[in-house]
Amino acid sequence: MIIRILGEGQFRLDDKLLDELNRIDNRIVDHVQKGDEKAFRKDLDRLISTIKEQGEPVDLVDILPSGIIVPPEDMSFQEARQVFCGPGLIKD
Repeated sequence: MIIRILGEGQFRLDDKLLDELNRIDNRIVDHVQKGDEKAFRKDLDRLISTIKEQGEPVDLVDILPSGIIVPPEDMSFQEARQVFCGPGLIKD
């Protein structure tokens, strides 16, 4: 699977990590719905770190379709309310 982190590039990850990423994504949706910005920031950082640590960066000259697009770490909490709603980034 190819995941794009906005402003940082694309990463190739094993599909086996999708469940772990989905759990983090679901927690982020919950934090946003509850208005817990501190927990949101912590889990957004965890999501991005997991992708970077477990993924293989895709060469910048290669542009591949991304299955998931993750917002940057510096997104505002207000923006998060628009993105992390319903099923979140990762659709079951």
